[in-house]
Amino acid sequence: MKIKNLQKVSMLIATGMITTASFAQERNKTSIEGTSPLGSTSEYRTWSIGVNAGLLNQSNIFGFNRDSFDKLNHNLGYSAYIKKQISPSFGLKAQYMGGKVGGINEDATGNEVSEFETKTPWSTALSAEWTMANTNWRFFNSFIKPYVAVGIGGLNFETTSTLADGTSNTAESQTKLYVPVDAGFKFAIAKGINLDLGYQLNWANQDFDGRAAGQYKNDLFSYAHAGLEIALGNGSKPYLGNSNPVATLIDDYTQKYDELKSERDALVASNNELKSQMNKLNDDLKDDDGDGVANKFDKCPNTLAGVKVDGSGCPLPEMKHETKVIEKIVITEEDKKVVDEAIKNLEFETGKATIRSSSYSSLDKVAAILIEKNFSLKLAGHTDNTGSMQTNLRLSKERAEAVKAYLASKGANASRIEATGYGPNQPIATNTTAEGRQQNRRVEFTLY
Repeated sequence: MKIKNLQKVSMLIATGMITTASFAQERNKTSIEGTSPLGSTSEYRTWSIGVNAGLLNQSNIFGFNRDSFDKLNHNLGYSAYIKKQISPSFGLKAQYMGGKVGGINEDATGNEVSEFETKTPWSTALSAEWTMANTNWRFFNSFIKPYVAVGIGGLNFETTSTLADGTSNTAESQTKLYVPVDAGFKFAIAKGINLDLGYQLNWANQDFDGRAAGQYKNDLFSYAHAGLEIALGNGSKPYLGNSNPVATLIDDYTQKYDELKSERDALVASNNELKSQMNKLNDDLKDDDGDGVANKFDKCPNTLAGVKVDGSGCPLPEMKHETKVIEKIVITEEDKKVVDEAIKNLEFETGKATIRSSSYSSLDKVAAILIEKNFSLKLAGHTDNTGSMQTNLRLSKERAEAVKAYLASKGANASRIEATGYGPNQPIATNTTAEGRQQNRRVEFTLY
């Protein structure tokens, strides 16, 4: 009955571990923080210690090598180890284990051993441990890590045997080789801390249970245990035994992808904004009725073709009995002085085609001589070479158009004002100095 009960308990433990493993695909970010693909082991903690406790008995869940001791006798076992993790999936550990093991043979008769108790004050073994989840591409960087370990070591034991006739005998303490084989699951419950659930089979010398067996049949006892594994060293570093190279690689390229995507999204948004501004500018500079005044400044849209308009795009009153007078255009030094002063005082808002109010007075004088003497005027907008060619051509054209619109709003004939933008193509000074660039940002006035 006790054997069946142990099997049930063992199956429940195994079922619980398998059920918990259904969460194994969830990523454990703390196991790869601060690491890089192909990085050295110095990015990790590689040493750990473990302590655990559990049940020691002669039986095992596989049902072999019981040597007729079918009635279970559970005893407390305890163990501790120190481990050096060499790679994410492989490490070497030195283990200590102690406790006692007992068993009962209810069918023993005569001088057969009916019961034994073996004390194991200590045992030491060096084992190689493989952590399988750390090499799996599908379940990368899981919280739950199956492992297996196999080793060899020395087992110190002292066996007391009781025969069926009631006599007992305690053998001398001896130390023999034994082979531990361990399997289980480790649960990464915190950064550098694992919950360890395992099941260990130990092949010992055949004197272990006090009952002689065949030449090649060694005694076997099991150790079902639970405990903690704690990484040693700098707590800011992840533990190599919980790390997964695949997860590190995926995290690295995911971060780079996110950065590139963010930069691309910013560029797309900026391009869309610029495209919207260009479309608005093109709409503002259209002249649908062809009267020489852009839609943005045209207060009388849909003017008929051939109708003369003023600076706001509205038709000029018809002149009856108009007499065509041809007169010689004379530009005086005073006229040139007015224009030069307007050029000197002309200022715009930075990066815009908005004329500053400080320039209105000198522009009003230019408008006055255009009206008084019926001069024609060519406006040429220029910029320095800062920024793109497209932007500079647009800005120089807009500024020349803004001056034309202002003069027309003061009564000057818009049809006799020509506005052109040359961008940075006609510099009058070097663009390598701030002073030179200032001179190149200008609007030239030419009377004719």
